[in-house]
Amino acid sequence: MSTPCLVRRLGIVALVASLWTSPSCGSRTTAVSAQRDGRVAGATDADAPRLIVLLVVDQMRADYVDRFRGDWTGGLQRLLTQGAHFSNAAYPYLGTHTCAGHATVATGALPSVHGIFQNTWYDRESGENIPCTRDVGAKAVVYSGTGREHGPVRLRVPTLADELRAQRSSKVVSLSLKPRSAIMLAGHGGDAVTWLTDAGDGWQTGNMYSAGPVPVVRSYLEAHPLAADYGTVWDRQLAPSRYPEADDAIGENPPAGWDRTFPHPLVGKGNAPDAQYRDLWQHSPWADAYLGRFAGALVKALALGGTPGQTDVLGVSFSSPDLVIHRFGPHSQEARDHYARLDLSIGRLLADLDIHVGRDRYVVALTSDHGVADIPEQAKQQGEDAGRVSATDIRALIEQTLIDVVGPGRYVARINSTDVYFHPGVYDTLRAHPRALEAVARAVGAQPGIARVLRSDEVAGQATSKDPLVRAAALSHVPSASGDLLVLTKPGWIYSATGTTHGSANPLDQRVPIFLMGAGIKPGVYTDAATPADIAPTLASLAGVALPKAQGQPLRAALLTRTPASRASTTSSTSSTPATEPSSPQLGGSRARP
Repeated sequence: MSTPCLVRRLGIVALVASLWTSPSCGSRTTAVSAQRDGRVAGATDADAPRLIVLLVVDQMRADYVDRFRGDWTGGLQRLLTQGAHFSNAAYPYLGTHTCAGHATVATGALPSVHGIFQNTWYDRESGENIPCTRDVGAKAVVYSGTGREHGPVRLRVPTLADELRAQRSSKVVSLSLKPRSAIMLAGHGGDAVTWLTDAGDGWQTGNMYSAGPVPVVRSYLEAHPLAADYGTVWDRQLAPSRYPEADDAIGENPPAGWDRTFPHPLVGKGNAPDAQYRDLWQHSPWADAYLGRFAGALVKALALGGTPGQTDVLGVSFSSPDLVIHRFGPHSQEARDHYARLDLSIGRLLADLDIHVGRDRYVVALTSDHGVADIPEQAKQQGEDAGRVSATDIRALIEQTLIDVVGPGRYVARINSTDVYFHPGVYDTLRAHPRALEAVARAVGAQPGIARVLRSDEVAGQATSKDPLVRAAALSHVPSASGDLLVLTKPGWIYSATGTTHGSANPLDQRVPIFLMGAGIKPGVYTDAATPADIAPTLASLAGVALPKAQGQPLRAALLTRTPASRASTTSSTSSTPATEPSSPQLGGSRARP
């Protein structure tokens, strides 16, 4: 089966590379065969990286690289100058949310296959929204604070970390503020999978990862309490001339305890660490710095990457950029300063890896789970078509339209992001009355900011559709879990009453950067169409493991064709300027072990 290779450019709603062979994209094998035959030429198991590092920046648009790169001197700058940068990468699906993005990065599959299409979705049986990691059969293992039952039960396919554990007995560490991020990066098992409790008052894991607290994790957390940052102040660290953005722009919505302008103190309501302080800490660069130090300490304590012939996994998801930019927007001084500080935090982590693993013994991949829209009021000031869509108003309009066409009744059970769920039996009834659904589509589609209204039966199984919005919706469609209708917004329009958000098939939400650096990677700037689903297959090919459920494919252009003898000299490049559009070597060599 083949489909056109649809590449999405800035300002154009299109899609990135197809999942299967495409004549217009050159020679491309299917995902499964690419995993089985995609080893680097000349490589052996001894050449496999000892550590795979998956870094996900929660909410990093592709254009941030060009806008902020002049501020970077640490880890992000190192990835730019010493790594492979895929500048034309995007998610091809509709549900650009955190849980879906992390699952895609970790598995190499897309939401319609791995089953995670939003952060939460409406459960028709219970009549409530459920988090993507809710697991009533799980047990919280708490280091401190109040834990909740989270787990990977809804993730339908194995992650790269799962396959490495099964095929190579690899050790797996995954850290984040958010449970959905740490859990999706790890998958169905791991050695130290740790996240902040829902209340933000401590740290926890789950019994699928450990029967009790992991001693080295507990030791670190006890020695480094979150309250240690109380009273510190987040202020701008760059020269004043480095901040062209306004410090008090329209539409900004700071968290309680902060003004819209710098500085931002990390304090509580009652002059002591409390819920307000913990919330502000998560919104600050201090949280990212903590995760980076935490990760570096666990690499040393657990000797990740220390066993020849074994490839361990470290996953870190930096959650704070998402929290900050939801509030202040992508064109804020807070966004710029946060990324300047994140650059330093990632730099310190990479320096730790150089020491504890070895500069040429690990490979790092950095991407994001999604982008974000501009704050609508700011976009309107720039003359763009932008605004906010009220889910409450959409619901009322659907109800009234169906009452007018079908008769009195209660029709809509819930609207969650783009998904409209009808009460049980309603959709089946409406399908027998096409005029009613057509009336709904016309009424809702005529509202400001609405691009399309799609029915679930229009998108199910349409992953190869030539209609980009239908295809994007199909790649996010999970039968029995997705909504009955999809109400899609135009670029610039969002479902959010304050600040900004993401979750659409619009370019600013879909386009993200991809960086690869380290063992087996050829530095350069690559304009090949790519998707974050390609990351896990690429890393699996370096490690020599099969990833049979992946739909992405190895990013061959950035993989070195090398022999074991040349490994040391070809994986320690310190070039300060990446190459431009290098050629794409074909991979061959030994088959991955089953």
